[in-house]
Amino acid sequence: MPRASRIVALSAAAVLTLGLAACATSPASDDTASGDNGDFTPITIEHAFGETVIDAKPERVATVAWANQEVPLALGVVPVGMAKVTWGDDDEDGLLPWVKEKLDELDAETPVLFDETDGIDFEGVADTNPDVILAAYSGLTQEDYDTLSEIAPVVAYPENAWGTSWRDTITQNAAGMGLVSEGDDLVAELEQEISDAAAEHPSLEGKSVMFLTHVDESDLSEVSFYTTHDTRTMFFDDLGMQSAPSIITASEATDQYSLTQSAEQADAFNDVDVIVTYGGDDLVATLEGDPLLSQIPAVANKSIVNLSGSGPMGTAANPTALSISHVVGDYAALLAAAADNAE
Repeated sequence: MPRASRIVALSAAAVLTLGLAACATSPASDDTASGDNGDFTPITIEHAFGETVIDAKPERVATVAWANQEVPLALGVVPVGMAKVTWGDDDEDGLLPWVKEKLDELDAETPVLFDETDGIDFEGVADTNPDVILAAYSGLTQEDYDTLSEIAPVVAYPENAWGTSWRDTITQNAAGMGLVSEGDDLVAELEQEISDAAAEHPSLEGKSVMFLTHVDESDLSEVSFYTTHDTRTMFFDDLGMQSAPSIITASEATDQYSLTQSAEQADAFNDVDVIVTYGGDDLVATLEGDPLLSQIPAVANKSIVNLSGSGPMGTAANPTALSISHVVGDYAALLAAAADNAE
């Protein structure tokens, strides 16, 4: 089927227009976006690097970076290629369990997996001959974006690298496939699932929380945490919790998704009821034994959710289109157990 695509990238210095055309054939209707090209209305998607115009319904969808593949899969579209998972993949097959389940449900083979250990696999992406490249949740640089745009139209993140909420990841990527209303419906369904899970644990309501990044138990001189710009902390709001005021204040001075602060300033976190983190088995005892960090209320009350031994749940604390349904109930229960200690 003929395809005509056009991307317009805007910057402070110049306007670059690329006309792209290719030919692709779809073997099955459930592997492609719904609707006919004759009825397709061009879609303009604004993002951090300008805007992308989708002139014709994409039939070959590639995704790069973390979790973008879950949006087309959730909408019944099997990507021609997607990033290989290298973190949280217990069986090392490059797929997270909820992705594998969805591929089985769609009776689909595993797409081409791009190895992004050393960055975007541009050659691998090009080899899949995509009509569109989805990267709404990513850390693309301008150079990455420009290179990918020579292959196909690119749907990049709206504002901040690695700062796209799960809702915007869905709506942005869905728009790139010409599935705007389907994306909105998916968001509504997941919002209801989250609301139902939170309703089962009223102790979550209003609790203040911080998400520590991986804690170095051999050196507690610094505390690293995710800011309010990170999707892990945004998810707390969905569940009825809130980022601690100290985290909100620290986040206002940056657009970065994480920050590091001296442990000598641990008293700044005296408003933290619950801590979520990725740590070793001895993490809680280590924090409790530290003269500075033990002053944080969440540490003193043992209100800590340690995701290091939680398998895929540690990965799904960063909410995505497929992982939410897979773990939200169990995750809410873990958070509630910690919140109960803070009572």
